Amino acid sequence: MLVLGLGYSGQAVARRLLAQGVEVAGTVRDPAAHRGDALLRHRLAADHPLDPPLLDMVARAEAVLCTIPPDADGDPALRQLRDALASSTSLRWAGYLSSTAVYASRDGGWIDEASLADGTTPSALQRLHAERQWQALASERGIDSAVFRLPGLYGRGRNALVQLAAGRARHVVRAGLVFNRLHVEDLADVVMAALQHPQPAGLYLPADDEPAPPQEVLAYAAQLGGYALPAQQQWDDPAVSPSLRRFYEGNKRIDSRRTRAMLQWQPRFPSYREGLQDAWEQGDGRR
Repeated sequence: MLVLGLGYSGQAVARRLLAQGVEVAGTVRDPAAHRGDALLRHRLAADHPLDPPLLDMVARAEAVLCTIPPDADGDPALRQLRDALASSTSLRWAGYLSSTAVYASRDGGWIDEASLADGTTPSALQRLHAERQWQALASERGIDSAVFRLPGLYGRGRNALVQLAAGRARHVVRAGLVFNRLHVEDLADVVMAALQHPQPAGLYLPADDEPAPPQEVLAYAAQLGGYALPAQQQWDDPAVSPSLRRFYEGNKRIDSRRTRAMLQWQPRFPSYREGLQDAWEQGDGRR
C-alpha cells in the first residue's frame, strides 16, 4: 500500500496496515522532519522532482490511498503521479479520502450514499473534482476504487480535550446545528474493510451513531478534564473568523447504514463520548 499524505488520517491507516503485515510506504513534503516510527516516507512536493525510490514504490504498490486535500485543479498528488500510476502493472485498488462537504446543508436533515452531492462551495467543488479524477484513473485501469466521504475526524491527540488543555477551544453555538464525527481508528477499520470487500467505484459514508451539537461535545470534554467552558459565542458573531463560520454553515446528519452493510463494519466508537473517554484514559487533556 502507498499512502499519499502521511498526516493524521494517513498515519492511522498506515499503522493499521503495518500491524496486519502489509508493506506500507507513504509520502510527505519533507521526510527529514519525521522520525521515530517504522513508517517509510518518500518526498512528494510540487517543487521537487519525483525520487526513484518513490517511483519504484508506485510501480510495486497493489493499492494506493490518497489523503491529501485538493486544490483548484483537483488532486495535486495525482497530478504528479498519474502517469506512473496509469502505467503500473501492480495496481489493483485506489482509494480517496473525501469529505461530506460535497453535500449542501440539509438544515439538520439526513444524507446517505444515494444523496445528491450538491455542494457549491469552492471546497465542495474541489473535492468532487478530485473524486472524479481518481474514479477516472480506476475506470481507465479497470481496477476497484473507493471514495470515502468523511465527517469531522478526531481521536487521540486531536480532540476537544487537547484544545481545552491548550487554551484553543472555541465555544461557538448555532441553534439547531448537529453533525456526525468519525474516530480516526474507525476510519482505519473502514479502509481495511474496503480493501477486504473491493468493488468498482465504491462510495462510503462512514460515521458515528450520534450527530450532536459541537457545544455538547465541548461540554463533555470539559467535564472529563475538569476545565471551565470558554465564553460562548454565536456562530455569526463578527469576532468568529470567516473560515470558522463556514465550518458551522453545514448542518446535516449522516445515515451510514448502507456503508456498514456493504463493508460489514460497525464503529468501535459509536459516539463522541467513547472517543473522548478513550483519549482521556490515554492522557489527552491532562494538566
